[in-house]
Amino acid sequence: MPSTHVYVRHLRPPAGPSPFEHLPDPDPNEPSRSTTSTWWPPVMLRPEWAAEADFDVFHVQFGFDACSPEELRQLVRVLRDRGKPLVLTAHDLRNPHHPTRELHDEQVGVLMAAADAVVTLTEGAAAEIARRWGREALVVPHPHVVELDTMERLRRERALRPTDEFRVGVHIKSLRESMDPFPVLEVLDRVVADLPGGVLQVNGHRDVLDPDGARRAPELAAWLEQKAAAGRIDLRVHDFLPDPQLWEYLASLDAAVLPYRFGTHSGWLEACRDLGTTVVAPTCGHYADQGPVLSYGFDESHFDAESLGDAIAFAHAARPDHGADVEQRRAQRVAVSQAHARLYRGLLA
Repeated sequence: MPSTHVYVRHLRPPAGPSPFEHLPDPDPNEPSRSTTSTWWPPVMLRPEWAAEADFDVFHVQFGFDACSPEELRQLVRVLRDRGKPLVLTAHDLRNPHHPTRELHDEQVGVLMAAADAVVTLTEGAAAEIARRWGREALVVPHPHVVELDTMERLRRERALRPTDEFRVGVHIKSLRESMDPFPVLEVLDRVVADLPGGVLQVNGHRDVLDPDGARRAPELAAWLEQKAAAGRIDLRVHDFLPDPQLWEYLASLDAAVLPYRFGTHSGWLEACRDLGTTVVAPTCGHYADQGPVLSYGFDESHFDAESLGDAIAFAHAARPDHGADVEQRRAQRVAVSQAHARLYRGLLA
């Protein structure tokens, strides 16, 4: 769950019949009906839904941060009473939306203790799970995010693009708690300007950058506006981008810098890899285990400006392609589907 999330959809094979079926997401406003676009808050995590629904395996992916630890304990009791296997895929070992880790630790702890099987995306996360919760996690890599036909088209267009420009992007979105863009932007403002053809593009949502935005960050907004007025950055302010526009944007970048001071894994990183955009990722979390990236030092206790500058300089000089091509992603998705089918069959046996 949720079945409409791109990660969950891509657990099924890219073509042909699927070895397992995902139930449609119930509508939060009318749980007796399914929905193809709205799944928050997730109805499937309600103990009363789990008590009545017809399913074989209960697989938790996302959304449990909407539940209190006690609600999760109630859910677990329902699953135990019905004899239904529980699978947890541990995407986030630190919630990127929480300023501190205590609540998420408790929520994850309930599911870790009760799960019949634990899955995660990287070897680094599996080692952290073993250390913190004493559980052995099955490592299954993150499948592609961009649809394969779109990925193929945008990679083909990238190959025809002139190489005299080097565009570095930072997307601050709506400034979730894990983001700390200021030190990153200050370095990039200096470093990118010195690169031949260098352009620093900053994208952000209206809620934090518009003058009347509901969550306006005045200091950051003023700095960005000043730099944009001086021609130092290409500032783009907009609402949440639909997928087609998001993929076009990511494909237009030569390098995408993730301004995170904590986190675990990143779907954004995977989308960049799909499109051939170099990812410059912080050393917090397990981003470098997802696939080849350029790393720079950044976590909750330190920021290494020199390593960020070095990563950008290398990306400019080498123009590496750290991504996965369409056929690699297609084959990986088949393998991911097969791994989940084996897991489910084993639990049901």
